[in-house]
Parts: sequence; C-alpha cells; structure tokens
Amino acid sequence: MRHTLVKNISKVLLCGVALTAPLGCKDFLTEQAPSNLTPTNFYTIPDHAEAALAAVYSDARFMGGDAGIFSSNWQLLEALTGTSTTETAQNSDLNNLYSLVHDGNTGHVVNYWNGLYKVIAQANQVLDKVPGITPMPEAQKTKILGEARFLRATAYFTAVRLWGDIPLITKPQTASSEDFLPARTSQEEVYKLIVDDLTTAEKAGLAWMDVSGRVNLAAVKTQLAKVYLTMAGEPLKKGASHYKLAADKAFEVITYANANPSVINLFATYEDVHRESTENRLEHLYMLQYNTLVAGNPMNNFYPNFKPVTFNGPGGTGSSVPTSVFYNSYEKGDLRAKNQEGYFYTSYFTNGNGAPFELGAPYVFKHFNRTANGTAGVAGSRQNNLNVPQIRYAETLLIYAEAQNEVGGPTQEAYNALKRIRDRATLTTPALGAYTQATFREAVWRERWHELAYEQITWFDMVRLQKVYNGKTNGFDPFIGHINPSSNQPLQKKHLLLPIPKQELLNNPNLKTQNEGYPGV
Repeated sequence: MRHTLVKNISKVLLCGVALTAPLGCKDFLTEQAPSNLTPTNFYTIPDHAEAALAAVYSDARFMGGDAGIFSSNWQLLEALTGTSTTETAQNSDLNNLYSLVHDGNTGHVVNYWNGLYKVIAQANQVLDKVPGITPMPEAQKTKILGEARFLRATAYFTAVRLWGDIPLITKPQTASSEDFLPARTSQEEVYKLIVDDLTTAEKAGLAWMDVSGRVNLAAVKTQLAKVYLTMAGEPLKKGASHYKLAADKAFEVITYANANPSVINLFATYEDVHRESTENRLEHLYMLQYNTLVAGNPMNNFYPNFKPVTFNGPGGTGSSVPTSVFYNSYEKGDLRAKNQEGYFYTSYFTNGNGAPFELGAPYVFKHFNRTANGTAGVAGSRQNNLNVPQIRYAETLLIYAEAQNEVGGPTQEAYNALKRIRDRATLTTPALGAYTQATFREAVWRERWHELAYEQITWFDMVRLQKVYNGKTNGFDPFIGHINPSSNQPLQKKHLLLPIPKQELLNNPNLKTQNEGYPGV
C-alpha cells in the first residue's frame, strides 16, 4: 500500500533555476539547491497550480500503459466482458483475464490499482495545496480545484466499482500520517465523496465544452448522472430516487445541447468518433489527451495480428478482437457494423494506403486513426495523436433514456433519446406505444452494448445491472452463470469484484481480507 497510495506527490514539469550570483564550491555543497522544489515550497504561484493539475491529467493516462507483451492496461475492462477475445494468446496475464482465472497477481489488476491511486494522490495534493496560493485569481483557483475534484471522483468511481470497499484517502500522505496504512471504507462512503466532488465541480465555473481537452461542465454533469445511475443499481440499490437524479442530471445536458446543437450534439458520422479533427468537440464531452510528443494513442492492441493495415506493414498484435457472437448480434442494416463506416472493419488498404484486401474477420475500427495510418491513396502521418474517448454525448442520451424509463416508464423524451442513437445507425425504431417499461429497458441496454462497445464501459454495466447481453438470444442473462463467449466459462459471483492486489495485502495489514472467492496472501 505504501508504494502506491502515499508516496506519490505532485509530479510537475519544472524549469531549471539559474543562479544569478556566483557561488563558491563550499556554498554550493552546503546550501540547498533552489531548484529542489517540494510540496511545501512548490505551491506558491498560479503557474504551480496549473502544472500540478497537468500532472493529474497526465497520470490519468495510466490506462494506456504497458501490461506486458502484446497488452495494455485498458484491456482489463474489455477481456472480462465477452465482447472480445484474443488472436495472439502470448500474454499470460491477459489470457487469465480472458479465461476468468485472474487473481491478485494479475498485472492488469495491479496496474489499475496503482494507477488509480496515483491519480487520487496527485489530485489530493492539488486540493490541499492550491487553496493557499496567494495571490491568485479566485476564478482560476476555483476552476483548477473543480477539475481536480472531477479527476479524483472519476478515479474513485472506477476503483469502487472494481473492488468494492476500498481505502478512502482525501489528504496528502506521509510516513507519519495517521492513516498511512488505511483500512477499507464502505462503498456508501466512497460514493458520498464522489457525489460531493462532482457537485462541487459543477459550481467551479467550467465552460460547457472545452476544446483544449480540459474538464468541462457537460462532462461533469454526465459523469454525475452516470454515478447516480450506478448507485440506483447494484450493489447500493438506491432505486427510484437515484434513477430520477440520473435522469434529471442527464436532461440538463440534453436541454443545453438542444438549445446549442453546434456545441453539443451527436456526430453526423461514426468516422467522426475517431477523427483527430473532431477531438474534444460536439459529441466528445471528455477524452484522455494523446500526442506523440508526449504519449501516442495507446489502443494499438485492437489492430489485427500480422495484417498490413498500417504504415508499419504486417504488424499489430490482435490481442483484443471482437468475438463473432457479439459482432453478429448487431441488427441487420446497423451502420455501426458496416465495414469502415461504423465501429468495425473487415477490409483495409495494404500498408494503410495501398491495394484493398480482406482481413478475413471483423476488427475494431472505433479507435483506428486514418490520419496516422493512411487510407485509400493517402499515406498516413505515422503520428497517432488520436485521443481516447471517456464520455460521449451518445452515453448522455442513453443514461437519460434508461433512467427516465425507470422513473415512470417510456416517456416521449426518453424515446426520443433512444431513437436518436438508432437513427444514426440507420435503424427503424418501433413506435413509442409498442414498448412497455420492461421492453424499453432492454432496448436501451442493447443500445448501450452496441453503441458503447470497446470504450471500457460494458463491464461496469454488467456489474451494476448484474445482467449480461447474450448475442445469441438478443436478450439478457443473469450475471452469475452467463457463459462468457471468449472463454466458454460461466461468470461467478466472485467476478462482480476484482481481487485486491496481493502485494497491497502484504504491505498493509489493515486491508485485512481478500475479496470473496479469490486466494488470499
């Protein structure tokens, strides 16, 4: 625990400090170097606050980090869903995830725990130190604190859904801190902090959208709606009150979007979902920012294995590829399943821009960057600067449709939200009167599976609903007992939570027991 929760202090980009007066050798050896900035002397001017916040944003990119050969951290949230499988099978930890035999030593599990708590530690530094910076414009200070609260809330929201009761740390830690070895906190208390952080961030003076990629009001409100929707379901079971909170919060974004369609809207084409020129705009309410000067797009493990779809020729990994049962579950005529026009591709151009060739199977196109890799007759830039979507307006619409239906059945507004998703997919939607509350509920769930696939969202839907989409029946199975298509193994009760990383249990006796069903230390 001490290695991941408490030793992280704000990582900032610091310029070298030039000495303005000559110093003797003795002086140099005995005096503290003025560039040795620490949390106690760093937070003194507004630029320090901006740099510290930038470090929190930077650390949120841990999801794209390496997880061994042919694997990335983000695959944790895809391998368990059954919507993907692997062509390579060369990474033992990834194979364990696909086979549902992961444990507290599985690298992706460990990396997610470490990554999330590093974001939390960095955000805690900002929230603790920035208020004391003087002089500093209050509007700038409030905005920075609001963004930090969103980032902390988002990290905790991911962590509590993955592990259940977890340590709740809200202040910077040192070896002398009273809670240096923290115990677990109830999920109820963790969610209270998440809601408090997000409602505070709502009041931070954020713009509705921000093309720079920083947190904006639309993202905060949609995330809060998503939190309420999750709290309404498993395991907290808040029910009707929180479905209403979710519907109302999502509708605030929809209301603004309807009045400002050039600011927030659905993209006209699916190509725009993964186009560099549309990043941080319109449908993309919040994205992780990538640029090859700092960090290139990390979704390369969706490339097919040894098929020349990029300028690199027959490379790739194929370590996350669609399961056939999921790909075939899209309705006939669904544009999202159409080659190169939707979220999949079954053919491409040799070396990115040469002769067309068949891939022999469907692959994920949602994160494919034509600008970097090339397209018909156009060479790629070889610089994959594509951001990774975290919150899209499509999800805002689906949150509203689901939550409003739970409040009082399918209303016209809920129907309209669902229909917008299906209209873009060129699908016919039955009339409102054809739905009951139950059939509308499953219709929205199906759209979540098909619209939001491969965005690290599906697993959390499975856990909160304790239901899993069955591509063969087009219905929903109970979570426990559902046969995962990638492993042909049934999901068990223990799979609702991840195991606590083994090293954390060894380092911190206050964590006490492992999550149910997993081996202890």
